[in-house]
Amino acid sequence: MLNQTVIVGRVTCDPKICEADSDNKVTNLTLAVPRSYKNIDGKYDTDFLDVTLWKSIAENTVEYVKKGNLVGVKGRLETEVVDNIKTTRIVAEKVTFLSSKKNEDE
Repeated sequence: MLNQTVIVGRVTCDPKICEADSDNKVTNLTLAVPRSYKNIDGKYDTDFLDVTLWKSIAENTVEYVKKGNLVGVKGRLETEVVDNIKTTRIVAEKVTFLSSKKNEDE
């Protein structure tokens, strides 16, 4: 079995680090990912995908990524049911910074 996904999108807000416990740091992102085809109105729809990042991946992302930056995420899908509401998110295993604040300043 294989549970792996790769997406590229723009970060919708500045990431912030949180401490889950004494050893684990976490951040959550939402990536805006435009679809590759136009809708009936001739416009591109956008999907907003939730991503969870842990430990050093979370710390590096908070340091180098800002709202609007383009990132690539490789990870696995994780589904959770709370109060009969099913949510699916991506748990990141690797994040690639395709544009960052430092790149834009140069």
